Amino acid sequence: MEFSKRNMWALILIGFGLLVILDWFGLGLGNLMGWIFPLALIGLGYIGIKNDRSFFGWLLLVIGLISLMGKFAGIMGLIIAAALIWYGVTLLRKGRKVY
Repeated sequence: MEFSKRNMWALILIGFGLLVILDWFGLGLGNLMGWIFPLALIGLGYIGIKNDRSFFGWLLLVIGLISLMGKFAGIMGLIIAAALIWYGVTLLRKGRKVY
């Protein structure tokens, strides 16, 4: 078998498919699959856009990003809370009135 980019992508896709099937049977990687699948969709979407399959590429990219945003919801809440605390402290230090 000649090792080319096309064969590499085929092996990666087969590997992802096997991981999904193993996860479905309960033998998967658990929480890691929740991160791998959206990242794989984003990667496949990028490849689709790059190879002039823009509709399906954008569709996969958007679905992957939406799925990934759900993973970052808790982290974003912490970042927003930290930003609010920082802004409140800076207001107190400068003696500004908050209305």
